[in-house]
Amino acid sequence: MDCKRALQQAEGDSDRAEEILREQGMASAAKKAARETNQGLVESYVHNGGRIGALIEINCETDFVARTSDFQELAHDLAMQVAAMSPRYVDVSDVPDDEQTILQEACLLQQPFIKDPKKSVQDLVNEAE
Repeated sequence: MDCKRALQQAEGDSDRAEEILREQGMASAAKKAARETNQGLVESYVHNGGRIGALIEINCETDFVARTSDFQELAHDLAMQVAAMSPRYVDVSDVPDDEQTILQEACLLQQPFIKDPKKSVQDLVNEAE
């Protein structure tokens, strides 16, 4: 029904409808941001040859979510992103005030997603929620 309403609102323009759905998803994700996340998993990624690797912890609300293939795929993609792009910070709020840096390079959530550079990592996380 959400897709139908978005298409009606966009007057049949599927690209605009997709944007509307994305905005609605972000609003939904923002509502959930304050919830406690005490479940999750630790994911590792080691690139071929074993010279580069990453270990991440990703949290969620329930262990049921942590066991889903979508959540595990998100964790794997994020670990691969960290190994490939070597972010120094998770988000802009983590960057010290006195540090001059390019946020899109230094902050994981602002980086373009390596599998789809049209999306940021933040977009990937929001879509998963």
